[in-house]
Amino acid sequence: MTQMPGLVLPSYYLYHQSPVKIVETPDGGARVWRVSIDTGGWQEKNDLFTEIIFDIGGDIFRRNAEDFVQEVEAFRAHYLKGEGPIFALYETVRSIESLADAESRRETPREQALIRGIRQRTFVMFEEQLRAAGDLGADPSIAAAT
Repeated sequence: MTQMPGLVLPSYYLYHQSPVKIVETPDGGARVWRVSIDTGGWQEKNDLFTEIIFDIGGDIFRRNAEDFVQEVEAFRAHYLKGEGPIFALYETVRSIESLADAESRRETPREQALIRGIRQRTFVMFEEQLRAAGDLGADPSIAAAT
């Protein structure tokens, strides 16, 4: 990858509704990771670097770390199915959102805070599981930066 003056890494994006992060490599380069729609793990997608950095084609939105964590967990909760504590927490969020929808209202500030807190927690849990399984893109510390 080419060095880009002014590019601050890590950087976080929503690329065609899919969470993507660009991180620095030990040699000073950059690596692009995209969340897998099938597993929720990270797929190396360095071919997206130029398109994302230069915002080619639109539908690319920069995110701060906190919003990125929220986007990743909303994405995972939407596309993945499973058992265990992470999926139980995803269901809790879905229930809060469904109640607000059923009552034709936005989530209350308390509900929004609860959802954000749950997603931050599930992000760490999911990333720790990915890291334990050898996923090189996993980084639970992103949630600590939020």
